[in-house]
Amino acid sequence: MTEHAWAYKSTAGHLAGTDLTGYRVEATDGHVGKVDKHSDEVEDAYLVVDTGVWIFGKEVLLPASTVVSIDLEAQTIFVDRTREQIKDAPEFHREKHLEDPGYRSELGMHYGLGGSPYGGPMI
Repeated sequence: MTEHAWAYKSTAGHLAGTDLTGYRVEATDGHVGKVDKHSDEVEDAYLVVDTGVWIFGKEVLLPASTVVSIDLEAQTIFVDRTREQIKDAPEFHREKHLEDPGYRSELGMHYGLGGSPYGGPMI
């Protein structure tokens, strides 16, 4: 089975229905922020991460496939991207981007997941 860019990897330890709001998000090289919103929708799963002061309060959208593991006890999510990659992601505007396929395509290209708003090769 091929995993999907907008779905959690089967090895991530994600349990559908788990509220991830407030969980810490850790990049490969350090803390990124906290989950402000998330989606468990089939083929449309993502995290909205409030990066706080380290990049001036910018929110970023991370496709679920960037999640490597979830530590439920420590309420921490580990992603396979660096802080710099996340910092350089296209800016997220909730009212504009949640349903925007062009934005999803831009994100997919930025994170190396392919240009399709709902898919692309896994890395």
